[in-house]
Amino acid sequence: MNCSLSAILCSLRRASFNAGTIQVVLGGNMIRSSSLIVAILILELAFCGCGKKSTEDKESQKGSAIEVNATSSALVIKTGAAEFVILPNGYLKSSLVGDGQNKSLDRADGSSDSVFVNGKEVADFTTDLSSAKQSDAKGKLGSGGRRVEVTARSASTELEKKISIEIYDDFPQMAITAVSYTNGGSSDIRLDKVVTQRHQLDASLRDKSAKPHQLWAFQGSSLDWGKDEIFPVPDKYSEQNPMGRPGKTGNYGGGIPVNAFWTRDVGMAIGHIETLPLVLDMPIRSEGDKPIAAHIELNEAGTLKPGETFSTPRSFVAVYSGDFYEPLRMYSLVLQKEGWKIPKPTNQDYAVAWCGWGYEFDVTPKEMLGTIPELKRLGITWATLDDRWFDTYGDWRPRHETFPGDSMKQMVDDFHKDGIYAQIWWLPIAVEDGKGRWPSHKYIDAQVLKDHPDWLILDKHGKHARITRDLAAMCPALPEVQQYHKQLTERFIKEWGFDGHKLDNIYTVPACYNPKHKHKSPNDSINAMSEVYKQIFETTRALKPESVTQSCPCGTTPNMAWLPYMDQAVTADPVGGEQVRRRIKWYKALLGPEAAVYGDHVELSEMSRSGKDGWDEHGRDFASTIGTGGVVGTKFTWPDNNPARKKVALTPEKEEYWKKWIDLYNQKMLSRGTFRNLYVIGYDTPQGYAIDKDGKMYYAFFTKTADTHFKGEIELRGLPAGKFRAVDYVNNKQLGTVDSANHKLSAEFKGHLLIEAQKL
Repeated sequence: MNCSLSAILCSLRRASFNAGTIQVVLGGNMIRSSSLIVAILILELAFCGCGKKSTEDKESQKGSAIEVNATSSALVIKTGAAEFVILPNGYLKSSLVGDGQNKSLDRADGSSDSVFVNGKEVADFTTDLSSAKQSDAKGKLGSGGRRVEVTARSASTELEKKISIEIYDDFPQMAITAVSYTNGGSSDIRLDKVVTQRHQLDASLRDKSAKPHQLWAFQGSSLDWGKDEIFPVPDKYSEQNPMGRPGKTGNYGGGIPVNAFWTRDVGMAIGHIETLPLVLDMPIRSEGDKPIAAHIELNEAGTLKPGETFSTPRSFVAVYSGDFYEPLRMYSLVLQKEGWKIPKPTNQDYAVAWCGWGYEFDVTPKEMLGTIPELKRLGITWATLDDRWFDTYGDWRPRHETFPGDSMKQMVDDFHKDGIYAQIWWLPIAVEDGKGRWPSHKYIDAQVLKDHPDWLILDKHGKHARITRDLAAMCPALPEVQQYHKQLTERFIKEWGFDGHKLDNIYTVPACYNPKHKHKSPNDSINAMSEVYKQIFETTRALKPESVTQSCPCGTTPNMAWLPYMDQAVTADPVGGEQVRRRIKWYKALLGPEAAVYGDHVELSEMSRSGKDGWDEHGRDFASTIGTGGVVGTKFTWPDNNPARKKVALTPEKEEYWKKWIDLYNQKMLSRGTFRNLYVIGYDTPQGYAIDKDGKMYYAFFTKTADTHFKGEIELRGLPAGKFRAVDYVNNKQLGTVDSANHKLSAEFKGHLLIEAQKL
C-alpha cells in the first residue's frame, strides 16, 4: 500500500468520507460515493496504516512486547500492564495486570457489540476465533503494537461482522477497536442501531462486600448547568449521555466522549478516539443489584445495499489504577497522536484576573476603570469586560448607552497605561433573529443576518435552529462565517486593543439542513464548529503572542471539538468548591499537567440554592483554586455603595482577605507547577491534591464541606528520597517531619489544609 495514498485516505475518513460499498460513519450519517477501489482501500486502512498486512507475522511480533494467543475458546492479548480477552460471542473483556494478579470490573457475561435490524437485535453471529488474523499495528499511536481481526457471520441476516483490535506498546492499558458490518445478501438491510464497546461493570468483582453498582463514575456528556460529572453511581440510574449534538432545548451539548468507572485499586473506561465531535450516545444504566451497563450507541445508522459495509468509529476500552484522571490523560495523549495540538499556555494565562460581571449587564467604562487602584493594590493584572457591552449578538458593536463613541478603545488604552491587560466577553456563532429575548434585552434582527440571511443553520423544518440563550446560529461549516469571525477577532484585538477573549456559553451547534450550504451531512455544522474557534485563537495569537483565549461551557463539561483552540480553560460556573477542584483536575488531564485552568470567580466557590433555578453566591474559597493548581479570579465591585450588589462589593474585611490569598497565589504560582495524580477521588479522605513545583512538593487536602472538621492521618505521597518539614504555608505553621518511607502525618483542620514539603 502506498503510504502517501494512505495519508490521503485517512484524512478523508476523518472528514466523514464514505466511498463505494464502504460506508464509514462519523456522526451517524452515511454518504455514498462511487469508487469501489477507494472503498476497498479504506477497509484495508481501517486504522490508517500503510504497509502490507500479514495473517501471521511472527518476526514482526518480536518487535512488540504484546503477546497474542488464539484458541477456539478465547483470544488473549497480553501487555505488561493489561490483558484483553475476546470471547466466542465477541465480548472484549479487559483486566489490569499488577501485583501478580488480574484486576477487573468487567463481568463479561452479557452481549457483545451488536446491530439492530427491524427493531430487533441480531443475536446469531458465529465467531471463529481460531482463524483470527494477526499483524503489526500501523496507526499513529506508536511504532510497536499488534492488530487482531476476527470475523463473525449471522445466518438470519447474512451480515458479516468484522472486529478489529489494535493495542500499542505506548498505550498498553488501552485496546482500540473498530467494528464493520457487511451486507452479504441480495436484499437491502436497514440498520436501526449499532452498539459498540458494550460492557457490564461489577464492583463486587473487586470487593465481595460491595454491590455491583458501587463504583465511582465520570461521564463526559454536557447535560445541564451544575450537574455533577463525577459521582458514585446510584443503584437506580439511567442516562443516555448524548455526545456532539445539543440538548433538547438547544442548550448545552458537545461533551468529552469518555465514560470512566473506578474503585480504589482498578478502573475501566470506554470512549471513542476520532478527532471529530461525533453524534452518538454513551448510555449508562444501573438497575439494583445488576452490573452497570455501559456502551456506545449509534442510532439511525442507515440502510446497507448488497455488498455495502457500515463501519463504527474507532473506540476504546482502557483499564487503569486511580480515578478519572488516568483515562482522560490517556484519551488526550491518543488524540494528540491523532492530530490534536494542545497549545502551550502563555505567561499571561497564569495571571490573576478580575471580571466586571459584578456590575452585571449595565457596566460602564467609568465603573471598569474605577477599580484600577484596587487591582494594583491586590496584584491583579487582568480586567475582563463581561456581558452586554454590545448592541446585538452577531454584530458585536459597542452599546451606545454605555459605551458611546470611542469609549471602548479609550477604556482599553487606560487599562494599558496602568499595566493592566484587558479581556473581552463574547459568544461566537450566535446571532439575533428578532425572536425571543434574554434578561439583558429583547432581540432584534442583527445587521449581519440582514446582510447574509443564508448563513444561518436551519433545522429539519427549514426554521432557524436555536442554540444557547434562544439565539439563532451561523453555520460554522461555511468559509464565509469562519472569515467573519476572523474579522471580528481583528476588530477586538487589533482595532480596540484587547489582549484576549472570554468566550462564554459555548457548547455545540445543531445539525444544519440549510440546502444552500450543500452539506454532505447535516452534521457538517457540528464537525466544523472547531474551525470558528481555530480562527479566533490563531488570529489572536498571531496579533498578540501573550494573549489569553478562555473558553467557558457554562456549568458543564467542554466540547472536545474546540479544546485545542484555547489556552486557558475555566471551571465553568462551578457550583461550589468541590466542582472547582474536580474540574481543575480533569482539565489538567485533558490539557496537560501544567495547563492553565481558571478557577472562575472565587465568589462561585460557595453557593446555595435561591429559588427554583437560581443560586446565591457567597464564596471566598481561594484554597480550592490555589491548592489544586488553578488560576485565581474574582468579580468584586469597588468602590460600590449599591445595595443590590452588596454581596459582591469588596468590603474592608474582604479586601484584607482577598489581599492575603492573592499575594499567596502570586508568591507560589502553583498553577505553573506540574499536577501529580496521587489521590483517588471517592476513596481518599480527606480529598488530596499534589503539585510538583521547582523541586518542591505541595499538597492540598479538603473536607467535604468548608465547615467539616477532620482529625487524623494524612499521607504526603510522591515525595522523593530525603527528609521533609511539612509546613502549613497559609498560616506559616510547622506540622511535623516526614520522609518517603514514612510519609504519614497527624493533622487537624476544618475545610482545607495546604502544605509545602520543605527538604531538610
